[in-house]
Amino acid sequence: MPQEATPPAGPVPARGPSRRSLGRAAVAVAATPVLAGTWQALTASTAAAADGAADGEQSRAWTGTWACAETTVPAADATAFADQTLRQVVHTSTGGRALRIRLTNRYGTEPLVVGEVRVGLSVPGDGTAVVPGTDRAVRFGGRTPVTLAPGTRQWSDPVSLDVPTAADLAVSVYLPQPTPADTVHRSAFQRNHVAAGNVAAKPAVDAQRTVTSWYFLAGVAVAGAAPDTDAGAGTGSRQAIVAFGDSITDGSATTVGANRRWPDVLARRLRDEAGRTGTGVLNAGIGGNRLLRDPNPPPGSNAERYAPYFGEAGIRRFAHDVLDQPAARHVVVLLGINDLGHPGRDAPRDEEVTAADLINGHRSLIRQAHARGLRIHGATVLPVEGDDLGFYTPEREEVRQTVNDWIRTAGEYDGTVDFDAATRDPAQPRRLLPAYDSGDGLHPNDAGMAAMAAAVPLDLFT
Repeated sequence: MPQEATPPAGPVPARGPSRRSLGRAAVAVAATPVLAGTWQALTASTAAAADGAADGEQSRAWTGTWACAETTVPAADATAFADQTLRQVVHTSTGGRALRIRLTNRYGTEPLVVGEVRVGLSVPGDGTAVVPGTDRAVRFGGRTPVTLAPGTRQWSDPVSLDVPTAADLAVSVYLPQPTPADTVHRSAFQRNHVAAGNVAAKPAVDAQRTVTSWYFLAGVAVAGAAPDTDAGAGTGSRQAIVAFGDSITDGSATTVGANRRWPDVLARRLRDEAGRTGTGVLNAGIGGNRLLRDPNPPPGSNAERYAPYFGEAGIRRFAHDVLDQPAARHVVVLLGINDLGHPGRDAPRDEEVTAADLINGHRSLIRQAHARGLRIHGATVLPVEGDDLGFYTPEREEVRQTVNDWIRTAGEYDGTVDFDAATRDPAQPRRLLPAYDSGDGLHPNDAGMAAMAAAVPLDLFT
């Protein structure tokens, strides 16, 4: 498990003004075997790795307001940057009086050299411009530029900035030298911009191109009371909820730039219905992610061109993407549909899973969460009959139903969220309700995401 380079947390500031070579080597992706005897050992090793990587002071004093889960890239992805600025937009779920930025070189094989980082409020509806008067320099250990060793992430020093809840931040990262895009969150459902030269400090940039991924950016944390609340929320009431899942959590099929993923809508419910302005909701979803196995595309298949974006198995990445989040107290787990659907398409046929396999995987996550003092809530898997990708078979449906029944009734999770009941068609309960179907029979649309968020009991997060 890669370790994290982190400067001392330091106090909240007073208020005031790969790299691998560009000719890519082939990427070899190993599968995680589903063996009943490995669960306890895996739980112990991942928890220990998280303990080594986490910044304890960061977790105590700061609350995550935005995050994404990183992956590596396929050999065919030749995306690279050189003497260019990435202006990337992220959406806050809770506000504060100061922030920190987390850069990542998790999958890089060479040092990541960052020439400058700046942050400000993004002009609404335009990811290229920063609201006047909000631009701030971001430093790491008191300096820029900063170099991240391969396999590491690094938090910035605290930055004094009033950060509203539900605001867009523009994070500008200047990359002075040829830099392969080895560490990415492929599906941002957000328009980000690439501009020539070091224009990180410019109020507005002329984009050479627009991308819908996040590069080298892993998180934002805040401290202090949100400026858009009267009383705010003190650090004692601060917490973060992590949504841990696949493409449905990541926001596939939602409106780009509108922040209508179910975790986004949940954050708005917590604020508007429960007055929970101090609670962050962090999205750790990855499109194509499986609970039990790493990507393992069949040799020579088209899946070799995209499978590495699916990320490490949920049981392996949990420590990195959930336990290492600042002020994480709760996690909602929605995984399993890709374990059912990938074999024979994006993975070998012999990787078909049983209900017992998936339940053991859920138990691994429960053990990892409880070992770190988090409450963990299981979400039922959505129906997929009639989907365009061929995920559905009667045999897989039987497994889905068995796992969902276990999530609902076994009592091993601290709480449950019944996304299946919230999204299925009452007349055909193995299918999504047509009003919630994006059109592929698998991913909910914006209305479906709202229905999912509405199904989350807010009293889980006390």
